[in-house]
Amino acid sequence: MGPLLITLGILLGIILLILVLMYNGFVSRRNRLRNAFASIDVQLKKRWDLVPQLVETVRAYASHEKGVFERVTRARRGIEAVESDSPERFRYEQDLGAGLSRVMMLAEDYPELKAGEQFLNLQRNLTEVESQIAAARRAFNATVTEWNEGVEMFPGSVMAGICGFRVQDWFETPESQRKVTDVQI
Repeated sequence: MGPLLITLGILLGIILLILVLMYNGFVSRRNRLRNAFASIDVQLKKRWDLVPQLVETVRAYASHEKGVFERVTRARRGIEAVESDSPERFRYEQDLGAGLSRVMMLAEDYPELKAGEQFLNLQRNLTEVESQIAAARRAFNATVTEWNEGVEMFPGSVMAGICGFRVQDWFETPESQRKVTDVQI
């Protein structure tokens, strides 16, 4: 009986160690996921801070483009109204990005605006922030992929089901914004 109990004890210890390592792996991936989301959030906040300045600068030249400014303002208010980790927030952020692209395209119609130092500075800052947002989104999506693989692949799927870990969504561009913009010459 002695050797059998020792063997069972060692076997149970190994199983327990494997379960603890799997759980800790999920906790580690979840923390990386939260960190990646927070990185996107920081970049989106930078863009958020630039929006009013950019809109006001362009509005002074293109006051008749009311619809564009309303879209940007509506998206900005929507972001403010939802929780920071809400999927709805991503939709508003996408709308804000599309609206800002349209604001930047408006500048093409106003040479005096394009030449203005304030606009050029805002444009450079926005371009830099958009680049940083794209990099943060790639990092976030890579982290989501790693998380989802852990949740969906055996034996992690068993542990994930027991612990309530769920598949996460990627930060994707909506279908409506994947169309090529028609540029008038």
